[in-house]
Amino acid sequence: MITQSETQQEATWLTIIRLLRWDKPAGRLILMIPALWAIFLAARGIPPLPLIGVIILGTLATSAAGCVINDLWDRDIDPQVERTKTRPLAERSLSIKVGIIIAFVALICAAILAFYLNTLSFILCVAAVPFIVCYPLAKRVFPIPQLVLSLAWGFAVLISWTAVTGQLENDTWILWGITVFWTLGFDTVYAMSDREDDQKIGVNSSALFFGKYAGEAVGIFFAITAGLWAYLGVIMHLNLGFWLTWVIALVGWMIQYIRLSSPEIPQQTYGQVFKQNVTLGFVLLAGIIVSMTLS
Repeated sequence: MITQSETQQEATWLTIIRLLRWDKPAGRLILMIPALWAIFLAARGIPPLPLIGVIILGTLATSAAGCVINDLWDRDIDPQVERTKTRPLAERSLSIKVGIIIAFVALICAAILAFYLNTLSFILCVAAVPFIVCYPLAKRVFPIPQLVLSLAWGFAVLISWTAVTGQLENDTWILWGITVFWTLGFDTVYAMSDREDDQKIGVNSSALFFGKYAGEAVGIFFAITAGLWAYLGVIMHLNLGFWLTWVIALVGWMIQYIRLSSPEIPQQTYGQVFKQNVTLGFVLLAGIIVSMTLS
């Protein structure tokens, strides 16, 4: 963990890297995953390489903007939470003005990339902005703020799919549902690590909402995710390559549920489960690519 004395000697560019969370790639990759699911499924094969590049860079820019906006809203809350107290805006190693400028630059980069997309995809990019901006506020007024984040994550599917096809299809909405429930699952796990601090501060989270049944709720969210994946695999005629990775993901989610159902959960379990979902997301992506390219 970075101490106050270390951050005082830290180069500004490294502090900005921490503000953007680029020093913690798991959180950046987990937004990229559903976007990549969408473009490969929508293309029924390998999508154009420039589009893949735009989607990857777009998710990085968008998640960077979201992190900074989140920290701007929570700059007085984060110092009271063990996990977030060393964030640059919380520890005042960067000013609010610098934070606003960085958020604006990240949004401008995302907007420039969005101009590469078709009209429908661009409109969906614009529609996603209120969800990104308002998510940090949701924890103050809405009992399950993770649902707002899940809906924001769902735009990654809608934007990427329409970037390939120019339209929203039935399969699009199934993948959107997969992404929403998967995000509800892993972000509830993330919230479980902050329950005591959130309760003390008085902010909401799905972990607090579900209380002692939070582990069961995560299990249900992952079960729905797996079920929707199976349905999508059947109707899109995905082959054995996908089904092998689906089994791996299903077993992974079952193991995670068992770990989260334990009466005593070590604190490091929450971070481990979150990172495991990044791995499972890429495993499923590999299955999709193999299935689409070999069909």
